[in-house]
Amino acid sequence: MRLYAAKVPVIAGELIRNLMDSGDIEVSNKPEVELDVGAVLKEYIRVDRELTDKAKDVMEQRKLTYGQFGKIKRALADEKEFGLGEEGLSWICNQLLETFMHSANVDEVYADDATLRRHIKDVLKKHMAVDAELDAEVRQRIKNLEEGTATWELEYSKVMEQIKQKHGLKE
Repeated sequence: MRLYAAKVPVIAGELIRNLMDSGDIEVSNKPEVELDVGAVLKEYIRVDRELTDKAKDVMEQRKLTYGQFGKIKRALADEKEFGLGEEGLSWICNQLLETFMHSANVDEVYADDATLRRHIKDVLKKHMAVDAELDAEVRQRIKNLEEGTATWELEYSKVMEQIKQKHGLKE
C-alpha cells in the first residue's frame, strides 16, 4: 500500500466529506481542514521517502544486497516510531485524530476514536490500494517475460513508470 502525492488533495477532500456526512465531525472551514489533512498525508510521504533514502544509504555503506532493504527500512521506521504498510494507516490515523482535536477549524468531534479510525482507514485503504492494481496492469503487459530475470526487472520498472504517468500518479 502506498500513498501518492498526486492523490493527497482528493483523499483529503473525500475524507473530510465522509466524516462530515456521517456526523463524525463538524467543521467551520472545510478547505482549511482539508489542508490540515493534506499536511499530515504529505508529512507521511516525506518521512517515508526520507526513510527509503536512509535505508539505501545504509545498504550502500554496508554493501548489503537489496534483499535487506525492507528489514533496514523497518528498523529505521521503528527508531522514529513511524508506521509502514498497515502500521502506516495507524500512524496517519493517530496524526489526524490529533489534528482534529487541536484544529481551530474543527468545531466539534462527535465520534469516538475507534469510529473515526475506521472511517479514516476505509478512505485511505481505498486510495492506497492502487499499487495492487498498478502491479496487475504491469504484469499483464510484460507477461511474455520470465519473472526474476534482469530483463523482467528493467521492463517492469519502465512499464510501471509509464502506467503511473498515464494514471497521473507520477511523483
